[in-house]
Amino acid sequence: MEKGLKVLLVASESAPFVKSGGLGDVVGSLPKALQKKNVDVRVVIPRHRVIKNETMYGVEFLGEFDVYLQWRKQRAKVLVKPGEVPVYFIENDYYFSRGALYGFDDDNERFAFFGKAVLDMLAMLDFYPDVIHCNDWQTGPVCMYLKEMYNKVTEYSKIKTLFTIHNLQYQGRFSLDTMELLGVSDWAYANIEFYNTVCYMKMGLVYADYISTVSGTYAQEIQTPEYGYGMDGILRSRSDRLCGILNGIDFTANNPETDGFIVKHFSAAHPEGKAENKHALQKRLGLEEREVPLIAMITRLADQKGVDILAPVLDEMMRRDVQFVLLGTGEPSYEYTFRSLQSRYPGRVSANIFFDEALAQQIYASADLFLMPSKFEPCGLGQMFSLRFGTVPIARKTGGLADTIRQYNPETKEGNGFLFENYDCGGLLWALDEALRTYHMGREEWAHVVKNAMLCDYSWESSAVQYIALYEKLKEN
Repeated sequence: MEKGLKVLLVASESAPFVKSGGLGDVVGSLPKALQKKNVDVRVVIPRHRVIKNETMYGVEFLGEFDVYLQWRKQRAKVLVKPGEVPVYFIENDYYFSRGALYGFDDDNERFAFFGKAVLDMLAMLDFYPDVIHCNDWQTGPVCMYLKEMYNKVTEYSKIKTLFTIHNLQYQGRFSLDTMELLGVSDWAYANIEFYNTVCYMKMGLVYADYISTVSGTYAQEIQTPEYGYGMDGILRSRSDRLCGILNGIDFTANNPETDGFIVKHFSAAHPEGKAENKHALQKRLGLEEREVPLIAMITRLADQKGVDILAPVLDEMMRRDVQFVLLGTGEPSYEYTFRSLQSRYPGRVSANIFFDEALAQQIYASADLFLMPSKFEPCGLGQMFSLRFGTVPIARKTGGLADTIRQYNPETKEGNGFLFENYDCGGLLWALDEALRTYHMGREEWAHVVKNAMLCDYSWESSAVQYIALYEKLKEN
C-alpha cells in the first residue's frame, strides 16, 4: 500500500546514535510509531563525531554539495542508514567533528549550516515531504530559511513546517551579527530579534506553520510569564496554532517482561519478580538487604529537576526508615551533596554520579518510589519509565507530570502516584509522607498502586495518531 503522507523529522540528536536527553529519545522512537501507521517518515541529524561507531554499520554515502552562508562555503556530505525509517546524516568535520553536541561559540553558524544543508538535501534526494517536523532551537533556521529563501521554488512552496518545543528554557540566542551570517533581508529582523539577540527558538515559533509541545499542560504553562522565558507573548499570539501532544516511550524496549538488563522478569498480573530485582539491586549497590521503602532518582542534577528543594531536606527524608538511590550527573555542588549524603548514611544511600543505561533499567525495575520534584517538566520520560516498571512516582504537579500522574486514593483504589503543587520543601515532604503512609498500609494496599502504575499506557500509539492528524491538517491547508 502506497504511503500517502511524507514527513521529515529534523533534529540535532536521535537515539540510538546520539542523545543528550529526552529529545534524542523522542526522535529515536516517534518515527517508528509513525512508520507503523503507514507514514513515509525519515529522520535527519548532524553526523556528530561522538556518534557511536557501532550504530553506523551499514551507512551509505549518497552525495555531497556546497552550502553557502554569505561568503562562507562549506561542503555537506549526505549519508543514510537504510531501514524502515531511513536516517540521514549531514556530515561536515569542521562543524560537527567535536567532542560535544552543543556549547560552542559558533553554534549559530553550525546550525545555520545544518538548516540550509537539510533543505538542499531534499533536492538532491528528490524527496519533498508534506511536512518538515522541526525540534527545538537548533532547527529554527529550517523554518526561517524555508519561508524566506526556498518558498519561491515550486517543490518547496507546498512544504509545511511543524516546530516542536521540547524545552523552552534553551533558546539558541546569539549576537546580532548572526543576521549577516544568515543572509536574510533586513525586514526579517523583527521575526528573529529577541532582546537584542538573534534567537533560533523565536525563528521556529514565528516561521513554523504550527507549533506543538510535549504535553497539554506545558502548552498552557508556556503562555504565562512564569514558564514562558520571555516568549509567552509570542506564544499567546499564536495560541490558535499551538497544541500539546504528550511524548511516549518505547514499550518494546522498556518491558519488564522481557528487559535484558533486569534480574527477574515480571508483569502487572505477576508482579512478584519486582521484589527479587530490589534485593539484587540492594546487593549490587551495597545497601542493607532488608524490606524497606527504596526511593530512587535518575536525573540531571540541576535546579530545574527540583534538586534545590530536595537538597535541604535530604537528612529529614533519611530520618524516615528508607533507602535512597541516585543515578545522574550535573552541577558539581549537587554532586558533592549526594556523595556526602552517602558517606553519612552507609548502607542506606547509594550515590552513583555517572550514567549507565543498564543500571538505570535495574533501578526502574527495583525501586518502590521514584522522585521527580521538578520546577517545570515539559513532558518528562522518567515517570513513564518508572510507571512501566511499577515504581510509583512522587512528583510536582507541573507539565507532563501533571498529565501522566494521578494522586492515589486509598478509598477508591484509583491513581498511580503522589503529587504536590507548591514548589517548596514542605510540599515535597508532604507527598513523600503520603506515599510512605500508603506503602505502610500493607502489601495488598501497595499492590493496588503498583498495578495501577503498570497498567498505564504511555506508549507512542495514541501520540502518533495525534501527530498524524496534525500532519494531515497541515498538508490540507
